[in-house]
Amino acid sequence: MRDRLNQSLRHLPTWVVYIVGTLPAPWLFYQGLTGGLGVEPIKALEHEYGELALQLLVFSLAITPLRKFAGINLLKFRRAVGLLCFLYVTCHLMVWLVLDVQIPGQIWADILKRPYITIGMAGFLLLLPLAVTSNNWSIRRLGPLWRKLHRASYVIGLLGAVHFILLVKGVQIEPLIYLALIVGLLLLRLPTGRAASSGRVRRQGV
Repeated sequence: MRDRLNQSLRHLPTWVVYIVGTLPAPWLFYQGLTGGLGVEPIKALEHEYGELALQLLVFSLAITPLRKFAGINLLKFRRAVGLLCFLYVTCHLMVWLVLDVQIPGQIWADILKRPYITIGMAGFLLLLPLAVTSNNWSIRRLGPLWRKLHRASYVIGLLGAVHFILLVKGVQIEPLIYLALIVGLLLLRLPTGRAASSGRVRRQGV
């Protein structure tokens, strides 16, 4: 079953993931224009884009544990998932900047005064270099530094979840579930006892 799934995934072109993953962006915008997102379409659009970005971020963090623990190999789609996450984060930000706040002075004041916006903006700024270097040329040029740079996705995931928790009013379960998923996925990346011991031995040159 697992081998059959991996074989099917190997034959699935990456461009399909890009196309399918991009489709919700214009569809949601159209829904906002035509009243399909309720009485506050701008807020709803902002929320939908932001939540899709967080879901894609969780999915990207799950790819390595899925291969390690379940044997399901989605590595060929990791770049596409990461770039789609960046697309929806950018859409989320642009709706807030262009359609919601609009006033440059107010935007800057909100970034400084509202912690959830400060945290969200920090996550976006950390995500920028990851999106820019998500290409083969950067991987070749940066070498081992590329892998270290892209570990920033762990911090971005936590920032995204905290941004969501602070954004909602009161204590709500959904943002806490995202935080729990991200923390759980990060814990799964910790080396096991034997692997950690091997790593320490290698570092000590024994």
